[in-house]
Amino acid sequence: MTKSVHPSQCWECNTYCGSLISKRNGEILKIGPNPDHPGSKGAFCVKGIRAVREWTDNKNRLLFPMRRVGARGSGEWKRISWDAALDEMADRLAAVRSKYGPMSIAGAVSGAAFSRGAVMALLMRSIGSPNWMINQDLCGGCQALSEKITGIPMKNGEDIDNAQCAMLVGRNPYAADPTQWRALKALKKRGGQIVVIDPIQGPASRIADVYLRPRPGTDAALALSIAHLLVKWGSYDSEFVERWCHGFEQYKKRIDKFSPEVAARLTGVSISDIVAAAKAYSAGPSVFVPGHGIDAFSAGVQTFRAFDCLVAISGNLDRLGGNRLTKKPKGFRTYLDLIHDPQFRLPVEVERQTIGAKEFPLWSGPEGWQTACHNPSVIEAVLTGRPYPVRGMYISGVNIVVTYPDATRTIEALKSLDFVAVATQNLNPTSAFADIVLPKTTTLEEEEVQLLWGGPCIGYTNPVLAPRGEARSDLDIALALRDELATRDALAKDFLPWPDQRSFNEYLLGESGIKIEELQAKGFSEFPYKLRNFEETGFPTVSGKVELYSEKLKTLGLDPLPNYVQPNADLAGPEERSHFPLILLTGLREKTYHHSRFRDQDWARRISPDPIVQIHPVTAAEYNICDTEWVSIQTSGVSTKSRARAQLSENTPRGVVSTGMGWWEPFSDDPEMGARDININGAMSYGGPWDPVTGSSDSRGRRCRLTPV
Repeated sequence: MTKSVHPSQCWECNTYCGSLISKRNGEILKIGPNPDHPGSKGAFCVKGIRAVREWTDNKNRLLFPMRRVGARGSGEWKRISWDAALDEMADRLAAVRSKYGPMSIAGAVSGAAFSRGAVMALLMRSIGSPNWMINQDLCGGCQALSEKITGIPMKNGEDIDNAQCAMLVGRNPYAADPTQWRALKALKKRGGQIVVIDPIQGPASRIADVYLRPRPGTDAALALSIAHLLVKWGSYDSEFVERWCHGFEQYKKRIDKFSPEVAARLTGVSISDIVAAAKAYSAGPSVFVPGHGIDAFSAGVQTFRAFDCLVAISGNLDRLGGNRLTKKPKGFRTYLDLIHDPQFRLPVEVERQTIGAKEFPLWSGPEGWQTACHNPSVIEAVLTGRPYPVRGMYISGVNIVVTYPDATRTIEALKSLDFVAVATQNLNPTSAFADIVLPKTTTLEEEEVQLLWGGPCIGYTNPVLAPRGEARSDLDIALALRDELATRDALAKDFLPWPDQRSFNEYLLGESGIKIEELQAKGFSEFPYKLRNFEETGFPTVSGKVELYSEKLKTLGLDPLPNYVQPNADLAGPEERSHFPLILLTGLREKTYHHSRFRDQDWARRISPDPIVQIHPVTAAEYNICDTEWVSIQTSGVSTKSRARAQLSENTPRGVVSTGMGWWEPFSDDPEMGARDININGAMSYGGPWDPVTGSSDSRGRRCRLTPV
């Protein structure tokens, strides 16, 4: 018997925990944490231990290409060869391109945090289309755009290990990030302070020294008030502000409007708790730990701007125990670098026609964060032909029927397309509406190299298994499709110059001096970096400084200063409040699932068999709802409903209900697999109002009602 251990990393989420994979005679024995990994430091979660393995060796896994033989959504398929699948894809995409133009073809993927995002963007550009969709308008996009606008890219740079205070906002690391959760417990043990801002009580709030429970969507007022107090007390970094902050005087006038008395009135948090939070954070070094709880709101960018500017003035930017700025080795390329590299770009006049670029230029098009589309506008283009027709779509590694709000409209759009192809590991509600379905590799079969902000280091995903069946990686699929499209004169330019995944990864490593062999041996590569070397780096803004007052937002006619925006749920009139008396939050996290993945795995279904909606016992009694009974959920402005089991809990405030997203039923006789039944996105709109920067819709903080089924 031959036993071996292979360092790798899990990238089922953007925590990227380092792993050690044990094999015997070519089969996996165990997946566990790598204690030497500088990012995760030996932390790991059950998804990395169990889900990734069962994702690969799963009786329900898609292993061969298939063609639809019945009506779209009928669930009737026939196995075909890769040659036949690629021929049909190329023929039909070329036909769409010829009839409607290259921009009538769109891609969809989760985003550019993984290689599949960059590959999809470059494939669409090779066809001549700037249109590709990502999920980040609902997950992390407001945070990223705030950091870009402010000039402080610090996502996942939270240095809890060296902090004396951690301020968590809308974050549940117990379920979402084992590395953070362990670091927080260690901070508590050494006598540090924890401040938690979240309407939902959870494990972090139970160990917090100061717990602020604001009304949903009002967090920005707390950040502005804490900043006001720091400036009033002289507890801010005046030297850094003088040298490196742009617009402090205007910013000061804005935060002066948010005394603790004002913030208390806006948020429902007591004055004493606001003052206590400010004192804890001002003691420092302090780290801001953000979560998705403040992200998917139509005022998400302003909320993140309020906290990002607080980090900047407090002296906690790029310091030990604060929020480190993103660093990378010289010569290394990230996936975002690749997307923005001029040699891989379409002409700017084409990129300006990206769907959503006119309305949201910092999200879509030539100036966009990932250059991707505005998703609801793509759905509109499919159904109405405005601003121009979208008639073909290639979707890879993302389940948009479940993860996009308004599942009914997404299904309607997919049904109406001339052609849809989906690459996936298993059949799901999105692939149900495809013409061609392609088998994708899993993280145990793929090689990835990427920058890990939290390490910071370069991480490595080790392909410890050969692809099962006929599964192929995103790049292999894209290269084969590109070749077929070239024979049909359906390419604008070849933006995929690499012959295979190894060549692609070596291109990313570039002149960094890091070799694949080193990554294979350790699973990561650390690199030297400096803190607070602002004289060398400056800041990537118009002014070259941290922009408390954003010149870019000013040119777009938007508020250049962070501000509190009243939540849309609070603006509802008496009739709407009467019919939809509750506030819905959709960020409830579970350890078992990640978004819509792993729903067919037996171990996860035993732990979490049904979607739940948490409701306070007093609120439940008011609406005659009993614990564990099924209820229907309907949100204001939407006629469709979804179902979930009620879970009575004081973790959720009175008048507020909380549920998770990503639910579907893999073993249902329903061809849609419950996408409109047990999926909360089946009961929510993807329409406006949208965040004026990202185009993000309110997927949290909507008015709703619950009715016993």
